[in-house]
Amino acid sequence: MAVARKPNGASSIYQGADGYWHGRVTVGVTDDGRSDRRHVMSKSQAVVTKKVRELERQRGDGSVRKSGSSWTVAAWLTHWLENIAAPFVRENTIAGYRVAVNVHLIPGVGRHRLERLQPEHLETLYVRMMRDGKSAATAHQAHRTLRTALNEAVRRGHLSRNPAVLAKAPRLVEHEMEPFTVEEVQLLLKTALTVRNGARWAVALALGLRQGEALGLQWSDVDLDSGSLMVRRARLRPRWGHGCGGTCGRKTGGQCPSRVAERSETSETKSRAGRRAVGLPGQLVHLLREHRVAQERERLVAAQLWVDGDWVFATPTGAPINPRTDYTDWKRLLLAAGVRDARLHDARHTAATVLLILGVPERAVMGIMGWSHSAMAARYQHVTTAIQRDIADRVGGLIWSGPGDGR
Repeated sequence: MAVARKPNGASSIYQGADGYWHGRVTVGVTDDGRSDRRHVMSKSQAVVTKKVRELERQRGDGSVRKSGSSWTVAAWLTHWLENIAAPFVRENTIAGYRVAVNVHLIPGVGRHRLERLQPEHLETLYVRMMRDGKSAATAHQAHRTLRTALNEAVRRGHLSRNPAVLAKAPRLVEHEMEPFTVEEVQLLLKTALTVRNGARWAVALALGLRQGEALGLQWSDVDLDSGSLMVRRARLRPRWGHGCGGTCGRKTGGQCPSRVAERSETSETKSRAGRRAVGLPGQLVHLLREHRVAQERERLVAAQLWVDGDWVFATPTGAPINPRTDYTDWKRLLLAAGVRDARLHDARHTAATVLLILGVPERAVMGIMGWSHSAMAARYQHVTTAIQRDIADRVGGLIWSGPGDGR
């Protein structure tokens, strides 16, 4: 009786003259149009059968890795970083990617073949990073960077699955939001009136602009007559290179007498939602008018030293303010006002909390704050609920207090 011949492309399992079991599976076609038929082998028929079934499963769900020489993790991360990510992401983002890739990921797991990288390799790396003194946030940044890079490898067929999706990421401790009280805000605003660029802190506390957004404001973005401003860009932290050819003997480019800027002064806003129009309270319009008059006086004093960049908040010679200097000025303001030490970002938390307590619709708050996701508003729920409960208790105590309660 004749044995029926298997159709073209069907998988086959057989024992060869070499004593090994072999399996062959057609998974598609190669780039030049030929049949892409994969080969597996083992001394065990069961092992070969398992490998063949796995290739058939991957063929069925479209997750078969591309044929050809495989990437190392280091080679793929370098290619992804410079050719896929760098041309399309913000400068701050690519700077973070470069640190994660070059400082942590390539030294840690770079020698692995891409398809052989396992979740356990990554978890071991994260533990080692934190044992060596790196923070959980740094390890988590490395994890997110690797997950993004490997997602692209999966999408392009170089990997069948992303091990970073399966790996347990380092646990991050979420910082408790600590908005300022009304009394603290009043103290800060009162003190801000006595310092240079005091309107800068009114913008932070009343509008909740991010540091880079506030420092990136130009007068062309502000319409004091209509009482509004447009957030279009964010100030970047300067990065300097040696302009001397390495002859000055200084350790960093920022210390070089001939230093040259290696990045632009500003970039686009953090997200599409970050580009937004914001209304100005009347009191803030008044402060900004006074601030502009003071800036014009500084322009006259600086004379030919003035750098005309149209910045709303500038140095005494008109240059954009370094975010590090801005942060130092914030700490000085807290100290001068006698207010508890706090992050500059807590001013943003304060503005968001006030809006939510006032009952401004969540979608409107998202627009004002430049949030991309409604989950951000949910983070404030425990803060606003506690304050609203306190207000309700005060109202209840006032209404139901009897003549004999002594209230």
